[in-house]
Amino acid sequence: MTGGVGPDFGVLGPVTAWDADGDAIDLKGPRHRSVLARLIVARGRLVPVSRLVDDLWTDPPADAVGAVRTFVAALRRALEPDRPPRTPARLLVTEGPGYALRTAPDTVDAWRFEQAVADAATLSAEEAGVRLDEALGGWRGPAYAEFDEQPWARTESRRLVELRLYAVELRAEALLDLGHADRVAADLRAHAAEHPWRENAWRLLALALYRTGRQADALDVLRTARALLAADLGIDPGPDLRALETDILRQSGRLDRTPDHPAGRVWEQVAAAYDRAVAPDARARLESTAGLLRDLALTGGSGLPAAREHRVAAVAAAEELGDAELTARVIGTYDVPAIWTRLDDPEQAARVVAAAERTLKALPPEGHEAAKARLLATVALESRGTPLARGPQAARQAEDIARRLDDPALLAFTLNASFMQCFDRTGLAPRRDAIGAELIALAARHGLSTYEILGHLVRLQARSALGDFTTADQHATAADALAARHERPLVGVFTGWFAALRKDATGQASPAEAEAAYRAAATLLDGSGMPGLARGLPPLALLCLRLRHALPLRFDPHTDWGPYAPWAHPLLLLDQGHRTAALDALRATPEPPRDLLQEALWCLTARAALALGDGRTMARAHTALTPAANELAGAGSGLLTLGPVSTYLNDLETALR
Repeated sequence: MTGGVGPDFGVLGPVTAWDADGDAIDLKGPRHRSVLARLIVARGRLVPVSRLVDDLWTDPPADAVGAVRTFVAALRRALEPDRPPRTPARLLVTEGPGYALRTAPDTVDAWRFEQAVADAATLSAEEAGVRLDEALGGWRGPAYAEFDEQPWARTESRRLVELRLYAVELRAEALLDLGHADRVAADLRAHAAEHPWRENAWRLLALALYRTGRQADALDVLRTARALLAADLGIDPGPDLRALETDILRQSGRLDRTPDHPAGRVWEQVAAAYDRAVAPDARARLESTAGLLRDLALTGGSGLPAAREHRVAAVAAAEELGDAELTARVIGTYDVPAIWTRLDDPEQAARVVAAAERTLKALPPEGHEAAKARLLATVALESRGTPLARGPQAARQAEDIARRLDDPALLAFTLNASFMQCFDRTGLAPRRDAIGAELIALAARHGLSTYEILGHLVRLQARSALGDFTTADQHATAADALAARHERPLVGVFTGWFAALRKDATGQASPAEAEAAYRAAATLLDGSGMPGLARGLPPLALLCLRLRHALPLRFDPHTDWGPYAPWAHPLLLLDQGHRTAALDALRATPEPPRDLLQEALWCLTARAALALGDGRTMARAHTALTPAANELAGAGSGLLTLGPVSTYLNDLETALR
């Protein structure tokens, strides 16, 4: 918003207006907002009343003209509340047979965005990057969100979407010129996956990966682009992509545009000074290592598994010194936000949990409350998705301590632990949504960017579970903006998958297009360092999609289903006509783990039980799923869906009568 003396208008998301203080103006109902949006699309030109009638109604009522005039009068009162009676309107003016919105170019967010993109082409790389970051941060959702499929808004909405995609790639060009290849690679993973036909996105992503020393990954990206273009459009890559592939294979020197960075020099100088000043066996070095490991984990890629491995070694080294307080600090410093409920390395996690429990017992009974809260939160986080009964108790104790101490960073850490232990039954999306909202508010007040991102991802998942994809999309946009600003590349994995889910769940794509989106999203998992998320997820997403649309399953017998094999196999055997084997597999299927996918896995069990007439399993599934009657199965993961849980409950109830 401009913060000027009159209202500002927003169409980069739901159509809205703000007053001079930045407060939202009550625009009444959807027809009122439709009139305002239609006039903004006209860019100050006259729109006849007859055109407004045609645009507002498919079958206009008898008093349509009078209704339009009523809407306009209400808008005038809302937009110019201080205008004296019987004086001409200044903003929404009457001209001849219709109306026009006369407002300055800098009062409409879409017009400001257009100007920012145009200006960026004339600025230095650094200035362009800053300007485009600000401009892209102004998007609150799809342009003209609630009207983007109306004939009068469709062209403008799609034009703005295309301009936004161009701006994302223009920003990537600027960042590459500045040498920020790591950030570009992180930013463009999700962008290329969500818009797989944009060759420039694949080109920039591959170039960024090459400049970070990941030649194999760069070539893999180009091969993925080639396969998608061939399979779905029947075309070969354009000359720019072909030339880049050739240059990478030849390791052409013209690709290595990596300027000398002051940050890099400072890092090397400080690291050398630290190495000289601090003895190799100093305890301070161990504590500093723990902090570095936390930062390394947030870089994603190979940094995450390396951080996990060295973390266990650092904890063991601290325990060997016999100093419980030091060990508590080394364990508790690793407060890396966690959004996925399945562990990446259960063995390493179990070792950390054991060390945290030993340290809790070794600390003096009085004092050290913050250290104890961090240890308890660690126990809860590192035991997520396991049957360890200690996890929920540890999360509650940690959160209670943090609230008593009034420590924002500690509270954010413990709220993450509470989120991870918030799966004791199905249907708990509203509870997780509340945790996400508290995390966002807390983190925004106290500058805790990683937890602000976490809060947005938590709410993305929760709102998806509740079928509220408009709000979920706003949280995805906010998370992406924060991730770009604070260099958090793993965020793009989750928002990229969410983009595929949104297309699928909202009917924006055909089954074939949705499958292509999921396959593109699967490329985001490559090199993410999150096997707990990656293993088995792509085929599970496709299984859910094909089941929902009653499509043949057609899975390769060598498909790696990972931890989801027990729930997939009965349905795969049924699809092949092996009913006896399917029934045996169903009866051997365990209860789903209490995590983000438990509703989806219960629905897979229910589907197999219904097909096989297994009443006992149907009754178990019905009992488990009843609390989630108002949710979309699996959508709470932010990754995939089997559709409304209520559909499965209705089918189960009918079969059990």
